[in-house]
Amino acid sequence: MPTVQIYDTTLRDGTQSEGISLSVDDKIKIAIKLDEMGFHYIEGGWPGSNPKDAEFFQRMKQKPLKNAKLVAFGSTRRPNTSVEQDASLSATLESGVAHAAVFGKTWDFHVLQVLKTTLDENLKMIEESIAYLKDNGIEVIYDAEHFFDGYKANKEYAIATLRAAKSGGASIAVLCDTNGGTMTCEIYDIVSEVKKKVDIPLGIHAHNDCELAVANSLAAVKAGAVQVQGTINGFGERCGNANLCSIIPNLTFKYKIKTIPDNNIKKLAELSHYVYEIANIKPNPHQPYVGKSAFAHKGGIHVNALLKNSATYEHIAPEKVGNRRRVLVSELSGASNLFYKFQELNLKLNGQVKEREILKKIKEMENKGYQFEAAEASFELLMRRMFNDYAEPFTLENMRIMIEMKNDEPVYSEAVIKLNIKGSKVHTAAEGNGPVNAMDNALRKALVEVYPEVKNMKLHDYKVRVLDEESATGAVVRVLIETSNGHASWNTVGVSTNLIEASWHALADGMAYGLLKSGVK
Repeated sequence: MPTVQIYDTTLRDGTQSEGISLSVDDKIKIAIKLDEMGFHYIEGGWPGSNPKDAEFFQRMKQKPLKNAKLVAFGSTRRPNTSVEQDASLSATLESGVAHAAVFGKTWDFHVLQVLKTTLDENLKMIEESIAYLKDNGIEVIYDAEHFFDGYKANKEYAIATLRAAKSGGASIAVLCDTNGGTMTCEIYDIVSEVKKKVDIPLGIHAHNDCELAVANSLAAVKAGAVQVQGTINGFGERCGNANLCSIIPNLTFKYKIKTIPDNNIKKLAELSHYVYEIANIKPNPHQPYVGKSAFAHKGGIHVNALLKNSATYEHIAPEKVGNRRRVLVSELSGASNLFYKFQELNLKLNGQVKEREILKKIKEMENKGYQFEAAEASFELLMRRMFNDYAEPFTLENMRIMIEMKNDEPVYSEAVIKLNIKGSKVHTAAEGNGPVNAMDNALRKALVEVYPEVKNMKLHDYKVRVLDEESATGAVVRVLIETSNGHASWNTVGVSTNLIEASWHALADGMAYGLLKSGVK
């Protein structure tokens, strides 16, 4: 089975994505996780560009990687400067790495207009820079910046830059679609041509400006590239880089090409979420392979077929990448959706209630504005409440919300709440920075003595949507709440013409579901 090297640049190119900023500790955590996954190369940053990256490489000396090769990124020397006096090359040496990626100009337009130097001088810059690092015991990967644009503009010169890299001692030449504007068919044709013209292994570094980075990377491999550069979740400048969370399973399962160890591919969804969490970015649920919705099924006909054979509507088994199948219930659902959920929740009808009655109830509620596909926790509670073996952990006796507004003073909110918890009445009050926050605080205060598990539950997200705008202030609103216990998160929903009532239903369901999953009886 052929092998393609996986080169991760999340810690360098990925951090150029708008809204992403990783601390040194963050970068170290991700590097260790990538190493555990068996990635071949991990590009840690550009030590000559900022103090953070320089510190990262110094600290990584105390944390040697077991599987991956740690790479420092840098540029060729400046025009008309000796390699010994070049700051970028010196920073690479000082980083202490054994592997470096050096980028150089391959597009004559950039050489003349950006570097403001001659084409011959640029070739010397490439060869001398690589040779200098190699003479100092460093393996050098040459990143041919803007290669595809350069090749289309001046084939002979673009090839000459690769030959200069080869002469300098580069181990591989990575062809970069830096602007992300090359079409997939062009990638395949150009890589195929270049492979015949140069005696050096080729890699691919694609950007996603035309949403083709994954396809272009695969096309390059098909044409002979032996290394793919990309980032976890496709993080990167502008529209991002090639997404390794899609490339790895595509190469493994579709092309039958070996990448990272097979056992670790089952941890791909976990890796994706880990990086999202450290970057403090909400995961994309529709991301192929690893997204929450990647194997989610909603249509009744689809689910009916899935129950017979999962291959009817899934191109691979979700477990192969560490994901799971999800069957959604909505107004589009049929009996098959419910039957699947009965099995998933280990519920048996036993004559207590007919599945058609449940389906009718769900569709009636969705017609009122409920959205269970976005609130699976509320749906599970609804299902369990229609059976005899579920006991509510608490019920609301009454609640009063007080809001006081004064000119030029913060709004004061207080919630007074009375609950029935296991037959006992609990009466308490709490303040908050708004009515919903006050209600949340009062509910937690009332529950925590009986259910200490509530301490770990946090409200992560709160969304309100007006469902019938023409009704103005009397409109029906839907409230979606995401709650987390630090290990998992779940979504609940509430609907009412009263925002407080809708918020209460979603909030109470969130607590009830968390207690259910904590094993509270």
